[in-house]
Amino acid sequence: MTTLIFDCDGVLADTERHGHLPAFNQTFREFGLPVQWSEEDYGVKLKIGGGKERMASLLTEDFAARAGLPPEPERRLAAVARWHERKTQLYTERVRAGELPPRPGIRRLIADALAAGWQLAVASTSARASVEAVLEIAAGPQLARRFSGVFAGDVVARKKPAPDIYQLALQQLGAQPSDTLVIEDSQNGLEAASAAGLRCVVTVNAYTQHECFDGAALVVSHLGDPGLPLTVLQNRSGARPVALLQLADLLACLPGPAQARVAHAASQQEAGGSK
Repeated sequence: MTTLIFDCDGVLADTERHGHLPAFNQTFREFGLPVQWSEEDYGVKLKIGGGKERMASLLTEDFAARAGLPPEPERRLAAVARWHERKTQLYTERVRAGELPPRPGIRRLIADALAAGWQLAVASTSARASVEAVLEIAAGPQLARRFSGVFAGDVVARKKPAPDIYQLALQQLGAQPSDTLVIEDSQNGLEAASAAGLRCVVTVNAYTQHECFDGAALVVSHLGDPGLPLTVLQNRSGARPVALLQLADLLACLPGPAQARVAHAASQQEAGGSK
């Protein structure tokens, strides 16, 4: 069975600039913390996997003194956990209010993959509540319920670019690396997928478009929708997408004979449609 694993932020929806960043800054204001991240500041923080970890990066001695934080490291980390809990709540409210629409091609590709009998999952460093909210908006409630797994938050000790989240997903999904493809948006995500032995398609966004994606099978501007064609930025696969990224293009990014995979998938889809 073919397995397709999506990252969440920047892949399912363009969440960073219009979702996470405002939620971080509102949290900082509510807790009276002496920081507000600009878009440029946040671009640097995105190199750190995980929102809680990004907040913890603030904990210099100077910041702790200005914020009136206790001296004990464990109490400071407990404060970070409270900040992050509130930030997740604020972010989820934005998602459920419809402020972060799906990226082009996401709902189309999810529907096509499920119709073809593929196994779908999400693997993200974000909090599980945030990921589930984005998935429901991006895929729609009915399709979201058909995902085989949502792997998010602190379910692994090391976050991307470590491969742990993808290794866990493979194990729990019972998926074979040779039949599994990842869709990511960042160099950290690509490195995590590659270290887990997985092929990766990258769909860039404004924060990641200048990162290095030398290990990706395919790099595109987005997945494409009717009237909104994609741009191929880099291609080291047998895929030949025209305007829209199709299932055949994804299959051509997997190892092994691409033509055989594509032909087999087409016959399966035809058989499914004739039932």
